[in-house]
Amino acid sequence: MLELTARQLRDKIARREIRSVEAVEAVCGQIDRAEATVGAYLSLDREGAMEAAQRVDAKIAAGQTVGLLAGVPMAVKDNMCRQGAATTCGSKILENFRSPYDAHVIERLNAAGAVILGKTNLDEFAMGSSTENSGLKRTINPWDPTRVPGGSSGGSAAAVASRMCFAALGSDTGGSIRQPASLCGVVGLKPTYGRVSRYGLVAYGSSLDQIGMLTRDVADTAMVLQAIAGHDDRDSTCVREERAPIPDYSAKLDEPVTGLRIAVVPHLNAGAEPQVMAAVNRAIDVYRSLGATVVEVEMPHLDYAIACYYVIATAEASSNLSRYDGVHYGHRSRRADEFAQVYNLSRAEGFGAEVKRRIMLGTYALSSGYYDAYYLKALKVRNLIRRDFSQVFETADCILMPVSPTTAFRLGEKTADPLQMYLADIYTIAANLVGIPGISVPCGFDEKNLPIGLQILSGPFTEDKLLRIARMFEKNSGLPVRVPSVCEGL
Repeated sequence: MLELTARQLRDKIARREIRSVEAVEAVCGQIDRAEATVGAYLSLDREGAMEAAQRVDAKIAAGQTVGLLAGVPMAVKDNMCRQGAATTCGSKILENFRSPYDAHVIERLNAAGAVILGKTNLDEFAMGSSTENSGLKRTINPWDPTRVPGGSSGGSAAAVASRMCFAALGSDTGGSIRQPASLCGVVGLKPTYGRVSRYGLVAYGSSLDQIGMLTRDVADTAMVLQAIAGHDDRDSTCVREERAPIPDYSAKLDEPVTGLRIAVVPHLNAGAEPQVMAAVNRAIDVYRSLGATVVEVEMPHLDYAIACYYVIATAEASSNLSRYDGVHYGHRSRRADEFAQVYNLSRAEGFGAEVKRRIMLGTYALSSGYYDAYYLKALKVRNLIRRDFSQVFETADCILMPVSPTTAFRLGEKTADPLQMYLADIYTIAANLVGIPGISVPCGFDEKNLPIGLQILSGPFTEDKLLRIARMFEKNSGLPVRVPSVCEGL
Protein backbone atom coordinates (compact mmCIF):
# COMPACT_ATOMS: atom_id res chain seq x y z
CA MET A 1 0.00 0.00 0.00
CA LEU A 2 2.78 2.43 0.86
CA GLU A 3 4.21 2.17 -2.67
CA LEU A 4 0.99 3.48 -4.22
CA THR A 5 0.94 7.07 -5.42
CA ALA A 6 -1.56 9.45 -3.85
CA ARG A 7 -3.77 9.28 -6.93
CA GLN A 8 -3.71 5.48 -7.01
CA LEU A 9 -4.59 5.37 -3.32
CA ARG A 10 -7.39 7.90 -3.77
CA ASP A 11 -8.89 5.83 -6.59
CA LYS A 12 -8.71 2.60 -4.59
CA ILE A 13 -10.34 4.26 -1.59
CA ALA A 14 -13.10 5.65 -3.81
CA ARG A 15 -13.71 2.15 -5.24
CA ARG A 16 -13.75 0.72 -1.68
CA GLU A 17 -10.78 -1.53 -2.46
CA ILE A 18 -8.89 0.08 0.43
CA ARG A 19 -10.27 1.94 3.42
CA SER A 20 -8.75 5.25 4.40
CA VAL A 21 -8.25 3.99 7.95
CA GLU A 22 -6.09 1.19 6.55
CA ALA A 23 -3.95 3.73 4.72
CA VAL A 24 -3.55 5.78 7.90
CA GLU A 25 -2.58 2.66 9.85
CA ALA A 26 -0.01 1.73 7.20
CA VAL A 27 1.54 5.21 7.21
CA CYS A 28 1.59 5.36 11.01
CA GLY A 29 3.37 2.00 11.00
CA GLN A 30 6.04 3.43 8.71
CA ILE A 31 6.30 6.52 10.94
CA ASP A 32 6.92 4.19 13.90
CA ARG A 33 9.70 2.50 11.92
CA ALA A 34 11.38 5.50 10.29
CA GLU A 35 10.63 8.71 12.19
CA ALA A 36 13.20 8.12 14.92
CA THR A 37 15.87 8.01 12.20
CA VAL A 38 14.56 10.62 9.74
CA GLY A 39 13.03 13.20 12.08
CA ALA A 40 10.60 14.61 9.51
CA TYR A 41 7.70 15.53 11.83
CA LEU A 42 7.52 18.19 14.53
CA SER A 43 4.04 17.09 15.61
CA LEU A 44 1.67 14.22 14.85
CA ASP A 45 -2.11 14.04 15.18
CA ARG A 46 -2.80 10.31 14.91
CA GLU A 47 -6.17 10.51 16.64
CA GLY A 48 -7.38 13.36 14.45
CA ALA A 49 -6.11 11.60 11.33
CA MET A 50 -7.94 8.40 12.21
CA GLU A 51 -11.17 10.32 12.86
CA ALA A 52 -10.85 12.09 9.49
CA ALA A 53 -10.22 8.77 7.75
CA GLN A 54 -13.28 7.24 9.41
CA ARG A 55 -15.42 10.13 8.16
CA VAL A 56 -14.20 9.58 4.60
CA ASP A 57 -14.87 5.85 4.77
CA ALA A 58 -18.36 6.48 6.16
CA LYS A 59 -19.20 8.92 3.34
CA ILE A 60 -18.02 6.48 0.69
CA ALA A 61 -19.97 3.63 2.27
CA ALA A 62 -23.08 5.81 2.26
CA GLY A 63 -22.62 6.67 -1.41
CA GLN A 64 -21.95 10.33 -0.73
CA THR A 65 -19.72 12.55 -2.84
CA VAL A 66 -16.17 12.89 -1.55
CA GLY A 67 -13.38 15.30 -2.43
CA LEU A 68 -10.42 15.11 -4.76
CA LEU A 69 -8.02 13.94 -2.04
CA ALA A 70 -10.50 11.83 -0.11
CA GLY A 71 -8.76 9.56 2.37
CA VAL A 72 -5.17 10.40 1.35
CA PRO A 73 -2.78 10.80 4.34
CA MET A 74 -0.81 14.05 3.94
CA ALA A 75 1.57 16.22 5.93
CA VAL A 76 1.89 20.01 6.16
CA LYS A 77 4.98 22.16 6.71
CA ASP A 78 4.85 23.71 10.16
CA ASN A 79 4.64 27.32 8.98
CA MET A 80 0.98 26.94 7.94
CA CYS A 81 -1.67 27.57 10.55
CA ARG A 82 -3.98 24.76 11.59
CA GLN A 83 -6.66 25.50 14.15
CA GLY A 84 -5.80 24.20 17.60
CA ALA A 85 -2.50 22.72 16.44
CA ALA A 86 1.04 23.85 17.10
CA THR A 87 2.44 26.21 14.46
CA THR A 88 6.07 26.62 15.46
CA CYS A 89 7.90 27.57 12.24
CA GLY A 90 10.72 25.47 13.68
CA SER A 91 11.44 28.26 16.16
CA LYS A 92 11.64 28.45 19.93
CA ILE A 93 9.86 31.80 19.77
CA LEU A 94 6.68 30.01 18.61
CA GLU A 95 7.31 26.66 20.31
CA ASN A 96 4.13 26.86 22.41
CA PHE A 97 1.90 28.75 19.96
CA ARG A 98 -1.41 27.18 18.95
CA SER A 99 -3.15 28.67 15.93
CA PRO A 100 -6.73 29.92 16.45
CA TYR A 101 -7.61 29.44 12.75
CA ASP A 102 -6.91 27.39 9.63
CA ALA A 103 -4.79 28.57 6.73
CA HIS A 104 -6.61 28.72 3.39
CA VAL A 105 -4.74 25.66 2.13
CA ILE A 106 -5.74 23.71 5.23
CA GLU A 107 -9.37 24.61 4.54
CA ARG A 108 -8.89 23.39 0.96
CA LEU A 109 -7.31 20.11 2.08
CA ASN A 110 -10.16 19.51 4.53
CA ALA A 111 -12.74 20.26 1.84
CA ALA A 112 -10.97 17.82 -0.51
CA GLY A 113 -11.14 15.06 2.13
CA ALA A 114 -7.41 14.83 2.77
CA VAL A 115 -6.27 13.25 6.04
CA ILE A 116 -3.69 15.50 7.74
CA LEU A 117 -1.22 13.45 9.76
CA GLY A 118 0.84 16.26 11.26
CA LYS A 119 3.27 19.12 10.77
CA THR A 120 6.77 18.73 9.33
CA ASN A 121 10.13 20.18 10.29
CA LEU A 122 11.72 23.18 8.57
CA ASP A 123 14.52 25.69 8.81
CA GLU A 124 13.47 28.29 11.37
CA PHE A 125 10.93 30.61 9.71
CA ALA A 126 11.85 28.89 6.42
CA MET A 127 15.29 30.54 6.45
CA GLY A 128 17.76 27.98 5.19
CA SER A 129 18.64 25.37 2.59
CA SER A 130 19.27 22.29 4.72
CA THR A 131 16.70 22.20 7.60
CA GLU A 132 19.71 22.41 9.93
CA ASN A 133 18.48 25.82 11.11
CA SER A 134 15.44 24.31 12.82
CA GLY A 135 15.41 25.33 16.44
CA LEU A 136 13.47 22.24 17.50
CA LYS A 137 14.70 19.09 15.73
CA ARG A 138 17.17 17.59 13.28
CA THR A 139 15.98 16.02 10.02
CA ILE A 140 18.20 13.78 7.89
CA ASN A 141 18.07 12.72 4.25
CA PRO A 142 16.31 9.32 3.93
CA TRP A 143 18.85 8.29 1.26
CA ASP A 144 21.85 8.85 3.56
CA PRO A 145 21.57 9.62 7.30
CA THR A 146 24.82 11.62 7.19
CA ARG A 147 23.39 14.15 4.73
CA VAL A 148 20.86 16.97 4.76
CA PRO A 149 17.38 16.67 3.23
CA GLY A 150 17.59 20.21 1.81
CA GLY A 151 15.50 23.10 2.98
CA SER A 152 13.58 24.82 4.10
CA SER A 153 10.85 22.24 3.39
CA GLY A 154 13.20 19.42 4.32
CA GLY A 155 10.74 17.77 6.69
CA SER A 156 8.04 17.56 4.02
CA ALA A 157 10.47 16.21 1.40
CA ALA A 158 11.89 13.62 3.80
CA ALA A 159 8.41 12.51 4.88
CA VAL A 160 7.31 11.93 1.26
CA ALA A 161 10.56 10.19 0.29
CA SER A 162 10.49 7.87 3.33
CA ARG A 163 6.81 6.93 2.77
CA MET A 164 5.65 8.62 5.99
CA CYS A 165 2.90 10.35 3.98
CA PHE A 166 1.61 10.21 0.42
CA ALA A 167 2.05 13.94 -0.26
CA ALA A 168 2.97 17.07 1.67
CA LEU A 169 2.64 20.83 1.46
CA GLY A 170 5.68 23.07 1.61
CA SER A 171 6.48 26.72 1.04
CA ASP A 172 9.00 28.11 -1.44
CA THR A 173 10.65 31.51 -0.93
CA GLY A 174 13.86 30.91 -2.86
CA GLY A 175 13.74 27.23 -3.76
CA SER A 176 12.54 25.75 -0.48
CA ILE A 177 10.29 23.18 -2.20
CA ARG A 178 12.30 22.40 -5.33
CA GLN A 179 15.72 22.06 -3.68
CA PRO A 180 14.69 19.53 -0.97
CA ALA A 181 12.61 17.71 -3.58
CA SER A 182 15.75 17.31 -5.67
CA LEU A 183 17.91 16.21 -2.74
CA CYS A 184 15.30 13.68 -1.55
CA GLY A 185 14.31 12.30 -4.95
CA VAL A 186 10.67 13.45 -5.07
CA VAL A 187 8.66 15.88 -7.21
CA GLY A 188 8.29 19.45 -5.92
CA LEU A 189 6.26 22.29 -7.45
CA LYS A 190 6.31 26.02 -6.72
CA PRO A 191 3.22 27.50 -8.41
CA THR A 192 3.00 30.99 -9.87
CA TYR A 193 2.94 33.71 -7.21
CA GLY A 194 -0.75 34.38 -6.58
CA ARG A 195 -2.01 30.99 -7.76
CA VAL A 196 -2.38 29.65 -4.18
CA SER A 197 -3.50 31.78 -1.25
CA ARG A 198 -0.89 32.64 1.37
CA TYR A 199 -3.51 33.33 4.04
CA GLY A 200 -2.37 31.48 7.14
CA LEU A 201 1.20 30.99 5.90
CA VAL A 202 3.57 32.57 8.41
CA ALA A 203 5.36 35.23 6.36
CA TYR A 204 9.08 35.25 5.62
CA GLY A 205 9.39 37.26 2.39
CA SER A 206 5.90 38.35 1.41
CA SER A 207 6.66 39.10 -2.24
CA LEU A 208 8.51 35.79 -2.63
CA ASP A 209 6.65 33.18 -0.53
CA GLN A 210 4.44 30.66 -2.29
CA ILE A 211 2.81 27.46 -1.07
CA GLY A 212 3.32 24.34 -3.15
CA MET A 213 3.56 20.58 -2.77
CA LEU A 214 5.95 17.64 -2.64
CA THR A 215 4.73 14.35 -4.09
CA ARG A 216 5.93 11.05 -5.51
CA ASP A 217 5.09 11.79 -9.15
CA VAL A 218 3.81 14.53 -11.44
CA ALA A 219 0.24 13.15 -11.51
CA ASP A 220 0.04 13.54 -7.73
CA THR A 221 1.35 17.10 -8.05
CA ALA A 222 -1.40 17.96 -10.53
CA MET A 223 -4.04 16.50 -8.22
CA VAL A 224 -2.88 18.36 -5.11
CA LEU A 225 -2.51 21.64 -7.03
CA GLN A 226 -6.08 21.24 -8.28
CA ALA A 227 -7.25 20.94 -4.69
CA ILE A 228 -5.48 24.01 -3.25
CA ALA A 229 -5.33 26.50 -6.16
CA GLY A 230 -7.81 29.34 -6.41
CA HIS A 231 -8.67 32.85 -5.31
CA ASP A 232 -9.04 33.87 -1.69
CA ASP A 233 -10.27 37.35 -0.69
CA ARG A 234 -8.18 37.21 2.48
CA ASP A 235 -4.95 37.33 0.43
CA SER A 236 -4.73 40.52 -1.63
CA THR A 237 -1.95 39.01 -3.78
CA CYS A 238 -4.05 35.98 -4.75
CA VAL A 239 -5.10 36.30 -8.40
CA ARG A 240 -8.79 36.12 -9.31
CA GLU A 241 -9.78 33.19 -11.47
CA GLU A 242 -11.42 35.35 -14.14
CA ARG A 243 -7.97 36.83 -14.77
CA ALA A 244 -6.10 33.52 -14.59
CA PRO A 245 -8.54 30.60 -14.97
CA ILE A 246 -7.71 27.31 -13.27
CA PRO A 247 -7.71 24.45 -15.80
CA ASP A 248 -8.13 20.77 -15.04
CA TYR A 249 -4.47 20.02 -14.44
CA SER A 250 -4.93 16.26 -14.79
CA ALA A 251 -7.13 16.24 -17.89
CA LYS A 252 -4.35 16.50 -20.49
CA LEU A 253 -1.44 15.57 -18.27
CA ASP A 254 -0.37 12.59 -20.39
CA GLU A 255 -0.60 14.50 -23.68
CA PRO A 256 2.90 15.61 -24.81
CA VAL A 257 3.42 19.28 -25.60
CA THR A 258 3.71 19.38 -29.39
CA GLY A 259 6.40 21.56 -30.95
CA LEU A 260 8.08 21.91 -27.55
CA ARG A 261 10.84 24.53 -27.49
CA ILE A 262 13.28 24.26 -24.58
CA ALA A 263 15.72 26.99 -23.54
CA VAL A 264 18.98 26.28 -21.70
CA VAL A 265 21.39 28.80 -20.15
CA PRO A 266 24.93 27.46 -20.71
CA HIS A 267 26.87 30.00 -18.65
CA LEU A 268 24.63 29.46 -15.61
CA ASN A 269 24.79 25.67 -15.78
CA ALA A 270 28.59 25.77 -15.62
CA GLY A 271 28.47 26.00 -11.81
CA ALA A 272 26.94 22.55 -11.28
CA GLU A 273 28.89 19.44 -10.31
CA PRO A 274 29.77 17.22 -13.32
CA GLN A 275 27.46 14.37 -12.24
CA VAL A 276 24.56 16.77 -11.73
CA MET A 277 25.08 18.37 -15.13
CA ALA A 278 25.46 14.97 -16.79
CA ALA A 279 22.05 13.89 -15.43
CA VAL A 280 20.46 17.16 -16.61
CA ASN A 281 22.00 16.76 -20.08
CA ARG A 282 20.64 13.21 -20.29
CA ALA A 283 17.20 14.60 -19.46
CA ILE A 284 17.57 17.17 -22.23
CA ASP A 285 18.46 14.33 -24.62
CA VAL A 286 15.25 12.56 -23.62
CA TYR A 287 13.30 15.64 -24.69
CA ARG A 288 15.24 15.79 -27.96
CA SER A 289 14.30 12.17 -28.62
CA LEU A 290 10.65 13.16 -28.16
CA GLY A 291 10.94 15.86 -30.83
CA ALA A 292 11.70 18.92 -28.72
CA THR A 293 13.88 21.75 -30.01
CA VAL A 294 16.62 22.91 -27.63
CA VAL A 295 18.00 26.44 -27.93
CA GLU A 296 20.74 28.18 -25.97
CA VAL A 297 19.84 31.58 -24.52
CA GLU A 298 21.60 34.36 -22.66
CA MET A 299 20.09 35.69 -19.44
CA PRO A 300 22.77 38.16 -18.32
CA HIS A 301 21.05 39.44 -15.21
CA LEU A 302 20.70 36.00 -13.59
CA ASP A 303 24.26 36.45 -12.30
CA TYR A 304 22.86 39.02 -9.86
CA ALA A 305 19.94 36.91 -8.63
CA ILE A 306 21.58 35.74 -5.39
CA ALA A 307 22.60 39.26 -4.34
CA CYS A 308 19.24 40.69 -5.36
CA TYR A 309 17.32 38.00 -3.51
CA TYR A 310 19.19 38.29 -0.24
CA VAL A 311 18.61 42.04 -0.09
CA ILE A 312 14.88 41.78 -0.80
CA ALA A 313 14.25 38.63 1.26
CA THR A 314 16.10 39.87 4.34
CA ALA A 315 14.43 43.27 4.14
CA GLU A 316 11.00 41.66 4.06
CA ALA A 317 12.00 39.24 6.83
CA SER A 318 13.10 42.15 9.03
CA SER A 319 9.67 43.73 8.60
CA ASN A 320 7.64 40.53 8.98
CA LEU A 321 9.47 39.26 12.06
CA SER A 322 9.20 42.54 13.96
CA ARG A 323 5.82 41.32 15.27
CA TYR A 324 7.49 38.77 17.56
CA ASP A 325 8.04 41.11 20.47
CA GLY A 326 7.36 38.99 23.55
CA VAL A 327 4.11 40.86 24.19
CA HIS A 328 1.38 39.78 21.79
CA TYR A 329 2.11 36.05 21.49
CA GLY A 330 4.99 33.64 21.36
CA HIS A 331 7.97 33.35 23.66
CA ARG A 332 8.38 35.90 26.46
CA SER A 333 11.60 36.05 28.44
CA ARG A 334 11.30 35.37 32.16
CA ARG A 335 14.44 37.40 32.80
CA ALA A 336 12.98 40.74 31.74
CA ASP A 337 12.38 43.41 34.39
CA GLU A 338 11.10 46.23 32.18
CA PHE A 339 9.61 46.78 28.72
CA ALA A 340 12.79 47.16 26.66
CA GLN A 341 14.16 43.97 28.17
CA VAL A 342 10.95 42.09 27.31
CA TYR A 343 11.49 42.92 23.66
CA ASN A 344 15.25 42.43 23.54
CA LEU A 345 15.54 39.29 25.65
CA SER A 346 12.49 37.56 24.16
CA ARG A 347 13.86 37.94 20.64
CA ALA A 348 17.40 37.06 21.69
CA GLU A 349 16.23 33.85 23.36
CA GLY A 350 13.62 32.91 20.79
CA PHE A 351 15.40 33.43 17.48
CA GLY A 352 18.24 31.29 16.17
CA ALA A 353 21.49 32.55 14.65
CA GLU A 354 20.38 32.47 10.99
CA VAL A 355 17.14 34.34 11.69
CA LYS A 356 19.04 36.98 13.64
CA ARG A 357 21.54 37.28 10.79
CA ARG A 358 18.81 37.90 8.22
CA ILE A 359 16.92 40.33 10.44
CA MET A 360 20.08 42.39 10.89
CA LEU A 361 20.92 42.32 7.19
CA GLY A 362 17.39 43.36 6.27
CA THR A 363 17.20 46.10 8.87
CA TYR A 364 20.50 47.50 7.58
CA ALA A 365 19.28 47.44 3.97
CA LEU A 366 16.11 49.33 4.93
CA SER A 367 17.81 51.85 7.20
CA SER A 368 18.08 55.55 6.43
CA GLY A 369 20.92 56.21 4.03
CA TYR A 370 21.08 52.64 2.73
CA TYR A 371 17.54 52.08 1.41
CA ASP A 372 18.34 53.58 -2.01
CA ALA A 373 21.76 51.95 -2.22
CA TYR A 374 20.56 48.43 -1.46
CA TYR A 375 16.82 47.77 -1.33
CA LEU A 376 15.76 50.12 -4.13
CA LYS A 377 18.61 48.96 -6.35
CA ALA A 378 17.66 45.32 -5.71
CA LEU A 379 14.10 46.06 -6.85
CA LYS A 380 15.47 47.52 -10.09
CA VAL A 381 17.63 44.45 -10.68
CA ARG A 382 14.58 42.28 -10.01
CA ASN A 383 12.83 43.99 -12.92
CA LEU A 384 15.82 43.31 -15.18
CA ILE A 385 15.72 39.62 -14.24
CA ARG A 386 11.98 39.60 -14.94
CA ARG A 387 12.68 41.08 -18.38
CA ASP A 388 15.22 38.33 -19.11
CA PHE A 389 12.61 35.66 -18.44
CA SER A 390 9.90 37.45 -20.42
CA GLN A 391 12.15 37.62 -23.47
CA VAL A 392 12.97 33.92 -23.27
CA PHE A 393 9.33 32.90 -22.90
CA GLU A 394 8.43 34.85 -26.04
CA THR A 395 10.04 32.07 -28.09
CA ALA A 396 10.47 29.12 -25.69
CA ASP A 397 7.94 27.04 -23.76
CA CYS A 398 10.22 26.37 -20.82
CA ILE A 399 13.71 26.66 -19.39
CA LEU A 400 15.64 23.60 -18.19
CA MET A 401 18.44 23.78 -15.61
CA PRO A 402 19.63 21.98 -12.49
CA VAL A 403 17.77 22.42 -9.22
CA SER A 404 20.87 22.37 -7.05
CA PRO A 405 24.55 22.59 -8.00
CA THR A 406 25.24 19.50 -5.87
CA THR A 407 23.50 16.45 -4.52
CA ALA A 408 22.73 16.30 -0.80
CA PHE A 409 25.70 17.61 1.17
CA ARG A 410 26.83 16.35 4.56
CA LEU A 411 25.31 17.52 7.80
CA GLY A 412 27.33 20.43 9.14
CA GLU A 413 29.27 20.86 5.90
CA LYS A 414 28.02 24.38 5.14
CA THR A 415 26.74 25.65 8.49
CA ALA A 416 29.96 27.55 9.27
CA ASP A 417 29.90 29.35 5.91
CA PRO A 418 26.55 31.08 5.27
CA LEU A 419 27.61 32.20 1.79
CA GLN A 420 28.17 28.61 0.66
CA MET A 421 24.75 27.72 2.07
CA TYR A 422 23.13 30.61 0.19
CA LEU A 423 24.75 29.43 -3.07
CA ALA A 424 22.87 26.12 -2.75
CA ASP A 425 19.84 28.06 -4.08
CA ILE A 426 21.60 29.66 -7.03
CA TYR A 427 19.37 27.93 -9.61
CA THR A 428 16.04 28.30 -7.82
CA ILE A 429 15.98 31.87 -6.49
CA ALA A 430 15.18 33.61 -9.79
CA ALA A 431 11.77 31.94 -10.12
CA ASN A 432 10.69 33.52 -6.83
CA LEU A 433 12.00 36.95 -7.80
CA VAL A 434 10.00 36.76 -11.02
CA GLY A 435 6.98 34.90 -9.62
CA ILE A 436 6.90 32.13 -12.24
CA PRO A 437 6.15 28.43 -11.63
CA GLY A 438 8.93 25.89 -11.31
CA ILE A 439 9.07 22.15 -10.77
CA SER A 440 11.76 19.69 -9.71
CA VAL A 441 11.55 16.19 -11.19
CA PRO A 442 13.96 13.33 -10.33
CA CYS A 443 16.38 12.80 -13.25
CA GLY A 444 19.01 10.43 -11.92
CA PHE A 445 21.46 9.50 -9.17
CA ASP A 446 25.11 10.21 -8.54
CA GLU A 447 27.76 7.59 -7.78
CA LYS A 448 26.79 7.68 -4.08
CA ASN A 449 23.15 6.79 -4.91
CA LEU A 450 22.01 10.32 -4.07
CA PRO A 451 19.11 11.76 -6.10
CA ILE A 452 19.49 14.51 -8.71
CA GLY A 453 16.66 16.82 -9.77
CA LEU A 454 15.80 18.48 -13.09
CA GLN A 455 14.27 21.96 -12.83
CA ILE A 456 11.70 23.12 -15.38
CA LEU A 457 10.48 26.74 -15.42
CA SER A 458 7.66 28.20 -17.51
CA GLY A 459 5.71 31.44 -17.84
CA PRO A 460 3.25 32.83 -15.28
CA PHE A 461 0.08 30.76 -14.76
CA THR A 462 1.19 28.03 -17.18
CA GLU A 463 1.24 25.23 -14.60
CA ASP A 464 -0.86 23.03 -16.89
CA LYS A 465 1.81 23.16 -19.60
CA LEU A 466 4.62 22.88 -17.05
CA LEU A 467 3.10 19.71 -15.60
CA ARG A 468 2.69 18.18 -19.06
CA ILE A 469 6.33 18.94 -19.89
CA ALA A 470 7.45 17.37 -16.61
CA ARG A 471 5.24 14.34 -17.24
CA MET A 472 6.81 13.87 -20.69
CA PHE A 473 10.18 13.30 -19.08
CA GLU A 474 8.84 11.26 -16.18
CA LYS A 475 7.14 8.78 -18.50
CA ASN A 476 10.12 8.43 -20.83
CA SER A 477 13.13 8.82 -18.54
CA GLY A 478 13.81 5.11 -18.10
CA LEU A 479 15.13 5.75 -14.60
CA PRO A 480 15.51 2.68 -12.37
CA VAL A 481 13.11 2.34 -9.46
CA ARG A 482 14.98 2.94 -6.20
CA VAL A 483 13.85 3.62 -2.65
CA PRO A 484 15.68 5.04 0.37
CA SER A 485 17.14 2.57 2.84
CA VAL A 486 14.48 3.45 5.43
CA CYS A 487 11.88 2.03 3.01
CA GLU A 488 13.59 -1.24 2.22
CA GLY A 489 11.54 -4.26 3.13
CA LEU A 490 8.14 -2.57 2.94
